[in-house]
Amino acid sequence: MKISKDYDGLQEDVRKLKKPTIEVWANKYPDKRYLIAMEIFEFTCLCPRTNLPDFAKIIIKYIPDKYCVELKSFKYYLFSYRNVGIFHEHAINRILDDFIAACHPCWASITGEFNPRGGIKTIVSREYRRKGK
Repeated sequence: MKISKDYDGLQEDVRKLKKPTIEVWANKYPDKRYLIAMEIFEFTCLCPRTNLPDFAKIIIKYIPDKYCVELKSFKYYLFSYRNVGIFHEHAINRILDDFIAACHPCWASITGEFNPRGGIKTIVSREYRRKGK
């Protein structure tokens, strides 16, 4: 295995990035299990090495518990990545971590379908299931 030195230090603080708050509202049906799906077609971030823009469609599905995500604040949260140099894999993990911290869903999944770069399309997915749910 060869680890590229070209990327050293580019993502050291990815978990400490200051991001806008994702707001929530009270779910009046926490006793019901239903699925909410969101598709975001305008996600952009920057390649951490070249600073060129990356474009993606983000798909988030979740089963809410006590809270649902307020869409306007989530849109502003996602737009805050526009000038952030971040790897696709890190972006998807960070978005889901912040999403879970905000609304504490029973279950959630995220998929990022990034436009091709160098002829390669990247699709990154992650799933979360709260223990006991």
